[in-house]
Amino acid sequence: MDEWKTLQDELAREGYVASPDLAMALHLAIALGRPLLLEGAAGVGKTEIARALAQARDTRLIRLQCYEGLDAAQAIYEWNYQKQLLSIRAAAEDGEGAKAAEARIFSEGFLLERPLLAAIRQDVAPVLLIDEIDRADEEFEAYLLEVLSDFAITVPELETIKAVTRPHVILTSNGTRDLSDALRRRCLYAHVDYPDRETELAILRARAPQVEARLAAQIVGFVQAVRKEDLEKVPGVAEMLDFAAAVAGLGLSDLSDDPAVLHVALATLLKTQGDRAALPPEVAARLAGKAA
Repeated sequence: MDEWKTLQDELAREGYVASPDLAMALHLAIALGRPLLLEGAAGVGKTEIARALAQARDTRLIRLQCYEGLDAAQAIYEWNYQKQLLSIRAAAEDGEGAKAAEARIFSEGFLLERPLLAAIRQDVAPVLLIDEIDRADEEFEAYLLEVLSDFAITVPELETIKAVTRPHVILTSNGTRDLSDALRRRCLYAHVDYPDRETELAILRARAPQVEARLAAQIVGFVQAVRKEDLEKVPGVAEMLDFAAAVAGLGLSDLSDDPAVLHVALATLLKTQGDRAALPPEVAARLAGKAA
């Protein structure tokens, strides 16, 4: 009954602090052999959980980064056309028959694996990360359905290639578009939000134990206050860790010590000119004072 807590501890040893709901959802996905769809804002740690799981299970992480225009040839497999062309020329010179040449060039030796095909052909179950699926075209989701339902890929020139081992599949979405019902039905689901104060403090302690406890509490309080401002790009957990490293590297022991240095460190948190203008030095100093 406590297997999800064991998984939570395994992730924590890899520096990932998972909430009970997220750890339970991931445990169920693994136990049931189902893909897990993680939705949430950019920067909340969706991608990082795949890395932590792969490290915790000592297995390979295979990542498919989605983008507009992604198709099956880039995601699943394609034929090595250059090698096929050279083989056809050689066959013609040797007098090989057309049928024999065709059978040979559409064989395993000419097949190029892309992430989805590679994931189902591993001897040890890998972690397959399908990152930012909402950035891909809706048509691409149809390519995924066979993989997510049957963990098999049909290569018309060969046959249906079935999984050697079933990968642990994690899909992430930033919610930039609605995903199809067919895709959602094949997945378990969890929403990942920005961590609360205690969770984010635990993340900072795990990833940057050299930061003194009082300063760490100030950093987390400051970043969480910044997230409440009217910003174009809300800083995520990775930005918080960068900010902590910058603050420590600049020699601050208290966020209120030097407003000018604090303003310089905001380069790690605020990534647009509009956001820098929305948080001038006096506002940053006020937020730092409240976080102290």
